[in-house]
Amino acid sequence: MALRQMQTLVQMIYPPRCLSCGGLVESDFGLCGECWRDTPFIAGLACDLCGTPLPGQSDQAEHCDDCLTTARPWSQGRAALTYQGRGRRVVLALKHGDRHDIAKPAARWMARVTRELVTDQTLILPIPLHFHRLLARRYNQAALLGQALADELGCDFSPDALVRPRATPKLDGKRREERFEILCDSLSTHPKRRSQIEGRDVLIVDDVMTTGATLASAAEAVLAVGATRVCISTLARVAKDT
Repeated sequence: MALRQMQTLVQMIYPPRCLSCGGLVESDFGLCGECWRDTPFIAGLACDLCGTPLPGQSDQAEHCDDCLTTARPWSQGRAALTYQGRGRRVVLALKHGDRHDIAKPAARWMARVTRELVTDQTLILPIPLHFHRLLARRYNQAALLGQALADELGCDFSPDALVRPRATPKLDGKRREERFEILCDSLSTHPKRRSQIEGRDVLIVDDVMTTGATLASAAEAVLAVGATRVCISTLARVAKDT
């Protein structure tokens, strides 16, 4: 009873706000009706490898043009949003705006589309930042999403099993071929965490997928140390029509 009264008091002093516009909402970690309507959630038919939305309907796994022409080292992939409009603003707020509060509801959105990919053997791993970038940003947004998604799905989580031993340049404006060249072998597994990965299903988590170069490097790294099956889950997918 005392805890419930305390929660009520906190809500009276700090009423729940929409994650996007800051307006009042009925519960924590939510969007107001207008922002929910305008947030580009991915629903319906989507690419089975990256989650990008596809036109039409199908009763079998379908792949987008990118995944038909680019080999993916993972088995399946999902994304919760397209990287445009309010979806883009939510991602950037989490990534650069110290909005840690976004991670938990974002993980719920990711869990909605990702739940079918996990098993009782799934280990969730976030895409890591290089040490210097982590110092500058002070947190890894992929790790925040990964931990919240692991809690939501009841999976094991290892925040440091993947490492980025060398700094890579910012990829804004880089062409697809340049991204893959820069990010090839950019990620590896932590020597002390490889036993956690061997013989396990792995779900790699990141905030955004653009070309998939970073996720491919991560998938190849965990497969090299004995992961049995690799899937990916991202908060947002950059689609060609955005």
